[in-house]
Amino acid sequence: MARLCFDYGHGGRDPGAVYKGRREKDDNLALGKAVTAELRRHGVIVDETRTGDTTIGLRERSNFENRKKYDYIISFHRNAFKPEAARGAETYTYLNAYSGTTALAQKIQDALVAVGFANRKVKQADFHMLRETKAPAILIEVGFIDNTADNRIFDSKKDAIIIGIAKAILSQLGISYKDAPKPIPTPKGQLPRVAKQIAVRVNGKPVSAKGYLINNTTYLQGLFVAGLFGGSVTGHGSYIDIKVKT
Repeated sequence: MARLCFDYGHGGRDPGAVYKGRREKDDNLALGKAVTAELRRHGVIVDETRTGDTTIGLRERSNFENRKKYDYIISFHRNAFKPEAARGAETYTYLNAYSGTTALAQKIQDALVAVGFANRKVKQADFHMLRETKAPAILIEVGFIDNTADNRIFDSKKDAIIIGIAKAILSQLGISYKDAPKPIPTPKGQLPRVAKQIAVRVNGKPVSAKGYLINNTTYLQGLFVAGLFGGSVTGHGSYIDIKVKT
């Protein structure tokens, strides 16, 4: 089974590049976790150096990756230069990377260019996360955070970016991409198929009001009644109990 390590650059006390209140650490985390969800949906194991807004040093990140054996480690970043002076996406491998790493880097780069980023190409660099990790390593720069046009692409085409990166990785792993199942629309005026009607009780006594259990959430037509009288509503699976002050 394929196993990857994802590293979301910066975090916690280290915001990364900042432009007009926008912080690189937030974009890295949001994008990386969304790609992770797509890959896990296809059965790929993904370990993450951070899952929230936490401060993690470079050595701690590489040590995390080095504890296990991974097919690849991918570090997510956004670029920065001078405000509005540079734009585009670029993907890095370590110096003299083996052919599989270069192939994956090119697939990811092609996916980013396909959504509209200018092509700054696949490059080599001596970055810590490329040099100090055991697994074949890639670092992606998903547009410039200090470029309005790149931020527009990042925001408006985020789903395409997520799927594009996921498809590139899956292709390199030899796994076919499968579209996520689409929810079945509910005809107007009808309950979703997952819904069922349940009984309603007020102070323990059955009443004629209708209640529904939809996706493990209870709904009832008379919910406002409890609010009016300072009462409470509790769902019990097969019935809803409304308690009001008397």
